[in-house]
Amino acid sequence: MSDLSHLHPDTTAVTAGRPPRTEQTPVNAPVVLSSTYYSTGVPEAGDLVYARAGTETWLPLEQALAALERAELPALAFASGMGAISAALDLVPAGGEVVIPRHSYHASLVAARHLAERSGVTVTEVDIAETEQVTAALTSSAQRGHAPVLWVESPTNPMLEVADLPVLAEATHAAGGLVIADNTFATPLGQRPLELGADVVVHSVTKYLAGHSDVVLGAVLTNDSSLHQHLHTRRSIGGAIAGPWEAWLALRGMRTLSLRVQRAQQNAAALAAHLSGHPHVVAVGYPGLPDHPQHQRAADQMNGFGSILTLRPLGGVAGADALTRAVQLWLPATSLGGVESLLERRRRLAAEAPTVPEDLLRLSVGIEDADDLIADLDRALAVAAEYAR
Repeated sequence: MSDLSHLHPDTTAVTAGRPPRTEQTPVNAPVVLSSTYYSTGVPEAGDLVYARAGTETWLPLEQALAALERAELPALAFASGMGAISAALDLVPAGGEVVIPRHSYHASLVAARHLAERSGVTVTEVDIAETEQVTAALTSSAQRGHAPVLWVESPTNPMLEVADLPVLAEATHAAGGLVIADNTFATPLGQRPLELGADVVVHSVTKYLAGHSDVVLGAVLTNDSSLHQHLHTRRSIGGAIAGPWEAWLALRGMRTLSLRVQRAQQNAAALAAHLSGHPHVVAVGYPGLPDHPQHQRAADQMNGFGSILTLRPLGGVAGADALTRAVQLWLPATSLGGVESLLERRRRLAAEAPTVPEDLLRLSVGIEDADDLIADLDRALAVAAEYAR
């Protein structure tokens, strides 16, 4: 894999994973549709034998992701973000301990709890923004004889708490543990956890990386060859492999990642500023706002503040639900990171953390015109406010 570390990430997103520059080769990597390969004799490491173990259609995507995250080894593509998350959680040993944000993506928390039921793993939920609380949990785990696995989301889903990644990574390693960072919200353009001390990075490629709400895909990255081999084996045996078309679509989507992220972040900043102090808004959360509890940490640690907002409208739960019915441009739907703007009341999902406010809306800001997004939301906020009377 060519060294692209001297390039700006915006350039890397366009350049990485291209075929070699030889006469009459295509500009884009082709899709190869084959479940098996001609093979005689004893296969050597890296040989293409059967598509569940490896295929040339995954490799350009895996190389491009590695280049963006500045990983030393190719990424491992999975059939979904949860496929990637489940494989990474498999690094927690039986009887071990995982320290995880209480406001992690709800399916990650469910997966960790299932692991506890099956393998006797202890799951310790923490406020990831409270560094002393997290380090105390790591120390306590080590004192109980565990090598703790710290699961990090930063910003968290959906509460947008920001972790002090370098300090927490150092504390985890001092406790003999491992750091796994879910970098879906920030993307490699916003932060690169491997450079901040993480051992493993996971992505829901479904979201910003693919970027068009038409692919379900995941990925795991690491610089550690033994962890990489473990995760590769887990993928091959578990069978959570990426489809060739999905891998090709995700790579195509990544070519515009920089433009999409830049526009979405600009829109999110404009929306956050507009909603702050809005007469029909109880609270708005965005790391880019000066009153966000971890605003300075995000400014120091991230390149940009992302394009996810939280919003609590007047009118409580009834008002929040009315807002989702009243919007005409915003799409009421789960997921995030696409070109279209989505919103969702998170507590409508039974598995969402009980500490997430019932009336909290998560907004994934897209690349539409910001004035149109604001106008549509203003109309819907007026409808929601009627429920406060």
